[in-house]
Amino acid sequence: MEALKECRANLVVYLHPSNAKNVEAAVYRELSSLLFKFNEALDGVVLTYEPKFSSNLARILPGIHPYFGVRLEAKLLLFNPKPEMLLEGEVVKVGEQSIHIVVLGFSSAVIADEDIREDFKYKIKHGKEVFVSRSNKKHRIKVGTTLRFSVKNFDEEILHICGSLIPDNTGNIQWLETKAEESQAYSITEKRIGNKRAAELLEPDNLVPYREKLKSENHIKKSKKSKSRDS
Repeated sequence: MEALKECRANLVVYLHPSNAKNVEAAVYRELSSLLFKFNEALDGVVLTYEPKFSSNLARILPGIHPYFGVRLEAKLLLFNPKPEMLLEGEVVKVGEQSIHIVVLGFSSAVIADEDIREDFKYKIKHGKEVFVSRSNKKHRIKVGTTLRFSVKNFDEEILHICGSLIPDNTGNIQWLETKAEESQAYSITEKRIGNKRAAELLEPDNLVPYREKLKSENHIKKSKKSKSRDS
């Protein structure tokens, strides 16, 4: 997924002296407080962290409450969707005016009717709401569908995404992948057929008839030219 990225960050975690006996557990607690929140300094929502302590030393900060700072390096997984990026999520609700999706189990997304391409038509099938493609009835979007969609904007405060199904490479991901596999298989078959035909033409038994055909075509062309001159 385009919106996911790994990064390494050098951090300083400030702890109360009461945590001095179990610094590692205290650091993990502090890092856990960063999860599933947008962090401006890191430019993304922190999904996972893996700290690596570079030193056993800590720096005491002067003041009324003398906290101490622990330096560490952390490998972080960040989520930061940008406009026109492709995301994938599970459809949790389908309505005539919108499609609602959950991305990575924590971020909600909505696709309004004006952002659903005209190829999709809203229907109620067997009591269930669904969007069906006019060009291919097997391409359907319903509750439970894994959907690929394009990002319009991302609200960093509430972690809400506005999406779009306007691009042709969006929709039911299972159908999109099946279509891509079929297209690839067709291209390979066409290439094999082309190679086979070329090989057949190069066979000795086929070269003579082919040459004779060329001679015959050339002869006809010359005859037509001579007739046009005579006239």
